[in-house]
Amino acid sequence: METTLRGVGVSHGVAIGEIRHMGTAVLEPPAKQIPADEAEREQGRARQAVEAVAADLIARGNLAGGEAQAVLEAQAMIAQDPELIADVDRRIVVGSTAERGIYDAFSHYRELLAGAGEYMAGRVADLDDVRNRIVARLLGVPMPGVPDSDEPYVLIARDLAPADTALLDPTLVLGFVTEEGGPTSHSAILARALGVPAIVALPGAGELAEGTLIAVDGSTGELFVDPSEEKKAELTQAAAARKAALASSSGPGATSDGHKVPLLANVGGPADVPAAVEAGAEGVGLFRTEFLFLDDSKHAPSEEKQIEAYRKVLEAFPEGRVVVRVLDAGADKPLEFLTPVDEPNPALGVRGLRSLLDHPDVLRTQLTALAKAAEGLPVYLEVMAPMVADRTDAKAFADACREAGLRAKFGAMVEIPSAALRARSILQEVEFLSLGTNDLAQYTFAADRQVGAVSRLQDPWQPALLDLVALSADAAKAEGKSCGVCGEAASDPLLACVLTGLGVTSLSMGAASIPYVRATLAKYTLAQCERAAAAARAADTAHEARLAAQAVLSGE
Repeated sequence: METTLRGVGVSHGVAIGEIRHMGTAVLEPPAKQIPADEAEREQGRARQAVEAVAADLIARGNLAGGEAQAVLEAQAMIAQDPELIADVDRRIVVGSTAERGIYDAFSHYRELLAGAGEYMAGRVADLDDVRNRIVARLLGVPMPGVPDSDEPYVLIARDLAPADTALLDPTLVLGFVTEEGGPTSHSAILARALGVPAIVALPGAGELAEGTLIAVDGSTGELFVDPSEEKKAELTQAAAARKAALASSSGPGATSDGHKVPLLANVGGPADVPAAVEAGAEGVGLFRTEFLFLDDSKHAPSEEKQIEAYRKVLEAFPEGRVVVRVLDAGADKPLEFLTPVDEPNPALGVRGLRSLLDHPDVLRTQLTALAKAAEGLPVYLEVMAPMVADRTDAKAFADACREAGLRAKFGAMVEIPSAALRARSILQEVEFLSLGTNDLAQYTFAADRQVGAVSRLQDPWQPALLDLVALSADAAKAEGKSCGVCGEAASDPLLACVLTGLGVTSLSMGAASIPYVRATLAKYTLAQCERAAAAARAADTAHEARLAAQAVLSGE
């Protein structure tokens, strides 16, 4: 009998297939004492396992490239954390085996993260995965990971670690469903990059029996258990219609009556550029520069290294617009040379622009590198600061850009409600706004973007979030300046129409989403988008907002 479950759709497409569950290893080693003369040997075993796992994560990242590479390199840094290794050594000296020392040290660190505020707690899944991989290697048991199968299947897991998601084989894994996670979690972002239909935050999915036939709609978040032939035909037909629309869509983003909405790509480094170009991106709306700084958490990259990486991206978009976000460190992206240690709540502490203003030499080097990278290129370079709270922040950033001799537009990200509420004030200092809807939702609703239990509050369809978008867009229009969206909200084709109706002037997203958004925008006039936006803002819940917008655009 067909039943329907609902989670959060995070990656477009339809997958119909049998369930396979994520495999796990026996990960808690026995607690036994070792003689003192074996301590040195056990410490050596522990270090070898740590280095092997770190090397494997880096190798997986090199294979995957792009955003996945940065995520996996960050996991490798977790494995090699000096404080963790020192804790393991201490536990072995007092009698623990290598595997038990790793297990207990990571468990202690896990408790610290879980109690360090919502933002840091969202990294527990990444920490668990690193621990499991090291312990599995020491115990000689299979690594936790994607099941072996000769036939295509739909993968179900409690959560997916980045190391697993990054190397999923789309020819075998038709789609995936997780019980935890959120629309802006690492797994969701990587799923969109892979083009694999996915649903997250679906409690109870793990209880579905192995081999059960299901249908996954990554656009709506619906999972159909034992779908009828009619339902399968309906979903297949809808998927075919979307595919046909994609094939016929090309050129710049625009509504059906010619209102231009540039469609830009979010990139994490040079490796993401080919996919963006292939998808027809009109430029880059968010160039995350963190990937350069994650290689070495103790030292900032040299000016020369930065120039080389930035120029590769800028050269790919001649006559195009490239918006670079300066280093956004802190909270879940700590860097030893930049961010404070032991902050009680890093997400509300010194992160983003705050960190850079505390270390002006790091900001100056990055801005100088960007200026030099753009020399002689016909690119429209724009540089923006993350976590801008008010006009004082915006002025400090604009002054730093000018002092570095940067010939570019200076902008501010709107990720904090105060920035949306006072957007017109901020625009007295900068030339454009860019809405980071992921963090803006997180701070508006006090809901960590990595915690599945509060995922409904991370839904970008929340009317309160749409209100803040409208405030920002109205302020930019009044000042004759631009206001784009570079958060994951832009990757939802229907929401892209609503954002356009709210007055947003450009949309930036993962490359895989650009064709979907282009095709959907081209179906509706600007007036229809404006009516859909008004209907969505008049709703009381995210679900009602989506339904209201759908009703307007479908002519109901």
